[in-house]
Amino acid sequence: MFVLLCALVGGVFGPKMQVASAASADDDVQKGMKSFSTVYSTVEQNFADPVSADKAIYKGAIPGMLRTLDPHSNFFDPKDFDGLREDQRGRYYGVGMVVQGRNGKTIVMAPFVGSPAYRAGLRPGDIISEINDKLTEGLDSTKVAELLKGPKGTQVQIKVIREGYEKPLVFDIIRDEINRKSVPEIFALKQNIGYIRVEQFNETTGREFEEGLKALDEEHLKGLVLDLRGNPGGLLTEAVSIVDHLIGKGDVIVSHKGRNSPERVYTARTGNRGRMYPIVVLVNRNSASAAEIVSGALQDHDRAWILGDNTFGKGLVQTVYPLIENTGLTLTTAKYYTPSGRLIQRDYSSVSFYDYYYRNNTAARNLADVKMTDGGRTVYGGGGISPDEKFTPEKLTPFEVQLLVKFAFSDYTKHFFAVHKEKLPTGWSVQTANVDDFHNWLLEKKIEFTEADFTRDHEKVRRRLQSEIYKTAFSVDESAKYEIMTDPEVEAGIAALPKAQALLSTARKMVAERQAK
Repeated sequence: MFVLLCALVGGVFGPKMQVASAASADDDVQKGMKSFSTVYSTVEQNFADPVSADKAIYKGAIPGMLRTLDPHSNFFDPKDFDGLREDQRGRYYGVGMVVQGRNGKTIVMAPFVGSPAYRAGLRPGDIISEINDKLTEGLDSTKVAELLKGPKGTQVQIKVIREGYEKPLVFDIIRDEINRKSVPEIFALKQNIGYIRVEQFNETTGREFEEGLKALDEEHLKGLVLDLRGNPGGLLTEAVSIVDHLIGKGDVIVSHKGRNSPERVYTARTGNRGRMYPIVVLVNRNSASAAEIVSGALQDHDRAWILGDNTFGKGLVQTVYPLIENTGLTLTTAKYYTPSGRLIQRDYSSVSFYDYYYRNNTAARNLADVKMTDGGRTVYGGGGISPDEKFTPEKLTPFEVQLLVKFAFSDYTKHFFAVHKEKLPTGWSVQTANVDDFHNWLLEKKIEFTEADFTRDHEKVRRRLQSEIYKTAFSVDESAKYEIMTDPEVEAGIAALPKAQALLSTARKMVAERQAK
């Protein structure tokens, strides 16, 4: 009778209570909108200067509301939303180069290999003075980039000032589709030891990763260094695709759940097909989101040795909602969990957004969120992914900082090619005479340093100089490859491959023992 009575009361009064609750919520929303309208109307009528509705709503009211929720929910006006989709697609139409503003001028940092700008002969260090007869003096790099973009097949005229030439050089370039690779570096560090750097996760990342492993002859790999340093994340599907290729079929990759989002678990559909070469993953504090999904999954399954610094700790699922007038909203709808069940997201409830983004403490973790890897190792949640082995890059000396801040390497490179107009041979390297010339050039430019500074940092200066010269002599890709081959952390990654192998062997043995019981 008691159960029947409860059922009857619930059936009679339950729907009314829900309707009342919904009505109350609607009333609150209506009151809030009325208050906002009143405030906006007062501002519009009485503010000292004219009020832009777009600025007040798109840049003020909506972002302000979202900032009360979490650090990653965000509103995009039409321009920014188009940029978001462009990043996700990994392609756009233009000439294909990176530009940077410097002292009111626009400098070519590097044309992409194979792009229209690269084929036309633009160089790092070129100063863009005009685009289609429009002066670029004083324009920021974003505005210049917009002028360079345009429909495929259209022409853009670029005038540049190059050291060693009396008159500006004129380039008539036909715009084309520019595919920005999300996996820009793929090569062998040593025989049968591969290196892959994933810069971000866009719509082509999984395919690029697969193609990279084929190029490395995956069947004969004896080790892989996977570089996720500075990777801000991106599309979940592409992170899942990479992990799927590296772990066993049926193993969990990641899961997510939220208040109105039922739990969803992603598992490996194809798996690694028995390929069990050791893997070292390089991460740092700027490895976030999808990069943490990959490193967390490989760590939980003891499939890889994680080397570097604690990752960012961004484990919130952002759902993209296209809105009216080509605007968009990325809203947090769930949270990510690694295969062992630990939360990736770092706590943001008791810190400012500034501290959240620029914190100094990278070792934060939730001691109540304790989980185990397949091999029985203890791992913690609530603070990103903690590395299995810490690696702290050597800090820049004051002399190195000064050279970088004053753009000494790139400026000297312009001078170098103004004097050396002949093509450098393949395999060319900076010699003692080149370093001495750089030393004398610094003195001419009145860049202050001591001989002790130069002697102490001699080798690091030589490497940076060679990397910069490679951008112009060969390509930005060859420059990046040289930097990677001489990177101490990459060298540490190669040295850690036996640890990754031991970790993998121990985990497989323990999993087999558990399954046999």
